[in-house]
Amino acid sequence: MIIGEVIGNLWATRKAEELNGLKFLVVRALNHKGEKTDRIIVAADSVGAGMGDQVLIVNGSSARVQLGDKRIPVDATIVGIVDSLDLEQE
Repeated sequence: MIIGEVIGNLWATRKAEELNGLKFLVVRALNHKGEKTDRIIVAADSVGAGMGDQVLIVNGSSARVQLGDKRIPVDATIVGIVDSLDLEQE
């Protein structure tokens, strides 16, 4: 799983038919200290996340299973909105 922060929305009017009806968000991944990284992920949203939310993302086959169809061409899905994140600082 990946923790990230929603930084934008993505709209695509022309896409694979299996992607119709999905909401896509742009997420900046956080590192092990909870700091923003340069890694940007486009993820299907299955929980109603919004701008600025910290979210939990699954990749690969888990992303497709969460959406209910293993044939959907998605490799990242938001599966949770983080309420709080407490990390031990080094």
